[in-house]
Amino acid sequence: MTTPDGGFCVMTTIQAPTDAMRALAARLSEAEMGFVVVGDAKGPGAYALDGTAFLSLADQLRGPFDLARALPTGHYTRKNVGYLHAIAAGAPCLYETDDDNAPLPVWQRRGPLVSARPVLDGGWVNVYRCFTDALIWPRGLPLDAVGPSRDHAPALGEVAHYHAPIQQGLANGAPDVDAVWRLLLDTPLQFRQGESVYLPEGAWCPFNSQSTWWWPEAFPLLYLPSFCSFRMTDIWRSFVAQRCLWAMGRGLVFHGPEVFQARNEHDLMRDFDDEIPGYRSNRSIANCLEGLTLDKSPKAVGENLLHCYDALVEAGHFPQEEFDLANVWLSDLKQTLLYD
Repeated sequence: MTTPDGGFCVMTTIQAPTDAMRALAARLSEAEMGFVVVGDAKGPGAYALDGTAFLSLADQLRGPFDLARALPTGHYTRKNVGYLHAIAAGAPCLYETDDDNAPLPVWQRRGPLVSARPVLDGGWVNVYRCFTDALIWPRGLPLDAVGPSRDHAPALGEVAHYHAPIQQGLANGAPDVDAVWRLLLDTPLQFRQGESVYLPEGAWCPFNSQSTWWWPEAFPLLYLPSFCSFRMTDIWRSFVAQRCLWAMGRGLVFHGPEVFQARNEHDLMRDFDDEIPGYRSNRSIANCLEGLTLDKSPKAVGENLLHCYDALVEAGHFPQEEFDLANVWLSDLKQTLLYD
């Protein structure tokens, strides 16, 4: 793949190009960004969209990365292979999304330096409440952190400048929420635009894989775990990534809405079942990670990732196979010559 100046967008899909993806492809072209689409056992054998590099399952299996042969099929974590291909092509940044998210007019290619208001509270933070007065919370926030007595926007400091190698944009329409919210309160929602929000060390908020920006120092943290439910893979990744960001002296940034999600059809009760491990374990996973001592060296990101998964295996949140897959991920990442 030729490396575009603006980096790559990475997405996985099992359907033909949607109107949302045609709109995104046009915006990516304007931003001088490439588009990597990862296929799976189901779905199209090609992706008829200009400017798109499509990786069929056969392409992945005969490619250079061992992870492609170790990952399960029929699984969202095939997206890991797309990350590796984009990184190997020399991507200066990665943007990831899903095939039901269309860019809003404000969508733009972002950079790692950002102005934002810092969260002044520690512990669990409902960042959505910085952008709306509605009762809503992100998927992955512990349910005992969203009760009526805690339904308020976090306190924010004055605008400052931050280097943030992971940034999350919100989604209008059908934002990313858990099945409890969608079963009880589901309604289309428009977040307001406003100052971006920075979460420093000690402030937890789950982030997803639907409109998320990554820069090279955080590339090892892209790894999506396979030995958990589909509804938890990006959420539990987000907890590991935040803990490793803290060791780097960095934090996470949330932006106002930059995409509109016309959500693909879901079985909400199935989503609920798939989220039960998170309802039970999100808080304990964060507590486990927060108690770790990680290496603060800029070159230790990969080792810190493994340390986190080793601890989560020891605590019973993942089987040993997850740690083994993370090792394969890092081994493949070293093949890209970007990491020692």
